[in-house]
Amino acid sequence: MGVSLKDVAQRAGVSIKTVSNVVNNYPHVTPHMRAKVQQAIDELGYRPNLTARHLRKGRTGIIAFAVPELGNPYFAELAGAVIDAAARHDYTVLVDHTAGLRERELLVSQEFRSHVIDGLILSPIHLETEDLIGRQETSPLVLLGEREYEAPYDQIAIDNVAAARTAVRHLLDLGRERIAFLGSRTDRERRPAHLRLRGWREELAADGREPDETLVVATDGYGRADGAAAMAALLDRGRQPDAVFAYNDLIAIGAMRTLTERGLTVPDDVAVVGFDDIEESRYGSVTLTTISPDKQAIARLAVDSLVERLSGHVMAEPRRARPGYRLVIRESTGPTDGRETVPAPALESEPAPASEAAPAPASEAAPAPARVPGPAPAQEPGPAPAT
Repeated sequence: MGVSLKDVAQRAGVSIKTVSNVVNNYPHVTPHMRAKVQQAIDELGYRPNLTARHLRKGRTGIIAFAVPELGNPYFAELAGAVIDAAARHDYTVLVDHTAGLRERELLVSQEFRSHVIDGLILSPIHLETEDLIGRQETSPLVLLGEREYEAPYDQIAIDNVAAARTAVRHLLDLGRERIAFLGSRTDRERRPAHLRLRGWREELAADGREPDETLVVATDGYGRADGAAAMAALLDRGRQPDAVFAYNDLIAIGAMRTLTERGLTVPDDVAVVGFDDIEESRYGSVTLTTISPDKQAIARLAVDSLVERLSGHVMAEPRRARPGYRLVIRESTGPTDGRETVPAPALESEPAPASEAAPAPASEAAPAPARVPGPAPAQEPGPAPAT
């Protein structure tokens, strides 16, 4: 037999109700009483029956996290952060892989194991607003990613345009003039690649430069091989850049491999900036300068939003949260001087109506924007060790 609430109550000399209040973290318990009960819990090794607790509330205690590519280190690291954030609410996380396929995203969002999970955190690629508006499933849904949906669901996303402009600004400040962008896609304008491409265009225009579209290379995917192939294609055109801003770290790492094979050095010949700050970016033979989204904040905001919805809290409008990011300067753009990284401002609790306007597509003609006041170039305290 395991330790029960009654056992804890007897050890602490209090009522079972008081123990229950402490275990469930109810606020109306005095610090002295809470400490007394906690001491008894620790001495007896009491562990609450989370399954029974969730069942009493009509819940399973499980939430799902669906990502497009589990093999991508960014999503793997984000999944770990979501699991940690959910554990603080006594929830278990079921991780699913959509492979970025529309049919899988529809299945996950519409009818995904509704008898098993209490809610869903989804990072979609192909879903449209009408897909979400027509959703029949009643379990709470929180969206991750940079597309804006005019649908009644909370969404967590960093400002990709501003982050991209921060990366390009860093390269311009280094005196680089021919800055390539690797990782554009030819389909939906509002996907992350196009938002980052839009930031590339905007910052060049704000610096008084005409964006050179011949330095933009589309990729079929977002892996190392795609980056290597894109860099090779650019060099084969005779269009050698002096800097590269890549859609993500994997593309940047692949591009650096091609540059090395072609006899070019990073950063002397070509400076490189990635996006995501995956662990691999810190341990290459040349460590990678990158935009580092606050993964812990993304996970915390997503889980907190889902739990808040599960608690029955009613909000008039869906939440649009903007976690922060930072530019982490490493060896791929030049020597480091030991300064710490500086985070960009985060708008973690800014609510926005579901009908707010989505960002304009990158292909729309517009006046050159004013320079975004992003974070100042920042550096890590020394390079990470190479493996």
